[in-house]
Amino acid sequence: MTASIPPSSADFQRILIVRLSSMGDVIHTLPAAVMLREAFPHATLGWLIEERWAELLCTLSTPRSGALSGQKPLVDIVHTVNLKRWRASLFSTQTWERIAAGLSDLRAVGYQVAIDLQGAVRSSILARWSGAPAIYGATHPRENIASVWYTRKVIAERNHVVEQYCELAQALIGHPVPIPGAVFPCDPVPEETVKKRLSEQGIDEFVILNPGAGWGAKKWPAERYGKVAKALAQTGLRSIINFGPGEEAMAQTAKDASDGAAAAMSFSISELVALTRRARLFLGGDTGPMHLAAALHIPVVAIFGPTDPARNGPFGTLSIVLRNSNSPTSLTRRPQPDPAMLEITTDQVVASARKLLESPRA
Repeated sequence: MTASIPPSSADFQRILIVRLSSMGDVIHTLPAAVMLREAFPHATLGWLIEERWAELLCTLSTPRSGALSGQKPLVDIVHTVNLKRWRASLFSTQTWERIAAGLSDLRAVGYQVAIDLQGAVRSSILARWSGAPAIYGATHPRENIASVWYTRKVIAERNHVVEQYCELAQALIGHPVPIPGAVFPCDPVPEETVKKRLSEQGIDEFVILNPGAGWGAKKWPAERYGKVAKALAQTGLRSIINFGPGEEAMAQTAKDASDGAAAAMSFSISELVALTRRARLFLGGDTGPMHLAAALHIPVVAIFGPTDPARNGPFGTLSIVLRNSNSPTSLTRRPQPDPAMLEITTDQVVASARKLLESPRA
């Protein structure tokens, strides 16, 4: 059987983006997706993503496939997987039926090209399983073995991951184009929900504090966030401590340390987008909510430890990054706090926040 010949970039009519997780990484990918949408306006653009992050592409009440709209502004089809749930019940017949159905729907589109912007073994295999004859990926992906499944390997030369993903998209497009901004769904229901919750708390202008992070070494102490909130209250700003599942105790610690200057609140993804659009400033570590704020052009004070801000720092917004030079640059998920990160003081963070708040943008 003769292998099909991939079409030239000018002929691409069905393009699949593979970026499964997590929140910050999906947000980093959005400019590359916008780039592809603008370069191929009439193509069917699909995205394969973990179910829990699909809300970043499509509102909950909107069909995952169909015409573009404000509720699904970027991709024509949102394909989802639930790898964590599937792994937990791998020997279940129902699990394998769901996997088979999902892969069948994916292959049925007839994608001509898939671009793996995750660089992991699982994402590259799923890109191959899509049936696309052309698979684009980085020459040096996050997991080196992933490149085995690529038919076109692209050298990414820029520092920041947003730029690197756009380099891959440019390779598919065939020529350099400016990096666009991210695009998010806009859902009037969460917008009204957030507006009501803020009104009930008597909150008008506010700062978002986000003490959580993916692992312990990236966390600045929660009680220090509370002290920052207390200091910022002197400028007339309330602070909202954003927290996710399992972070309730940490949020309470920060709230208690604020002496009433902060409210601890949890939000869905769509609600967090709506909230962040209203914020004067965001303050937190290398987390998805921080990258959301940057993508929405909200000024950011970023507190970094073991990750490299040149690669993962706030992109495309007014920002100040605080990082101790003694922090190791490592993606090792250590649970213990980074000792060098702990040397960043509350006074330094407050001074940075005030500097940004005094800028014309904030």
